[in-house]
Amino acid sequence: MTTNQHKKQNAFAPLLMDVAVPLGSYYLFKGAFGMSTFAALAWSSVVPAARTLWSAVSERTLNGLAGLILVVNVVGLALSFVSGDPRLMLAKDSAVSSTVGIGILVSVMLGKPMMTAGLKPFLVKGDAAREAAWARLESGAASASADFRRRERAFSAVWGVVLLTECVVRVVGAYTVPVDTMVWLGSVIMVVAIALGILVGGALGAGPMAAIVVFEAKAACAAEAAATEAAAEVRVPEVVLAR
Repeated sequence: MTTNQHKKQNAFAPLLMDVAVPLGSYYLFKGAFGMSTFAALAWSSVVPAARTLWSAVSERTLNGLAGLILVVNVVGLALSFVSGDPRLMLAKDSAVSSTVGIGILVSVMLGKPMMTAGLKPFLVKGDAAREAAWARLESGAASASADFRRRERAFSAVWGVVLLTECVVRVVGAYTVPVDTMVWLGSVIMVVAIALGILVGGALGAGPMAAIVVFEAKAACAAEAAATEAAAEVRVPEVVLAR
């Protein structure tokens, strides 16, 4: 296995651990093992809880994605006790979107956009030059750092706004649209929200960020090649004079 393949796996590891494993285990426990919603949420919270605790103890930092997924699961556990009113049951499904949306917007205000962790592997693609370019852009060492960070915040802000809007629309629908209609309409609203997040987030954030990373990586490679060529030209006269 090549070094780039190892780096690509390492880049996707946090995304898999913080998002894919908790969500996948929830559907596995509920669907394959027939657990209740409460039990499935509880067991799927183990990984994000462990990740959040490990980061706090070993790195003395809060693991944003793992912490957010843990909060979402806790909210889901609390709301799983809500029953009886069918409209309230429909409205409570929006709590997940609102919790995630609020968490993302707070991370933007704190200057640590939460969606970056999930976006980075898709833009870097395990390439060492792009990884180095990303690091320079994040640290402020590159000329395009300000634009890059602005696009980074925009990407997370778009998703935060989209998820909060989806929550509001679904809550309004739960209390104004017939229950039978809202059962399937809720899924349509969610799909539309995701599509909007991808399109708008890509146009304002992910697309420009990808272009900036590629340009920075190519510029660094060109500068390195020029420096190597200049060093070689200096050595040639030295060899001639020595003769």
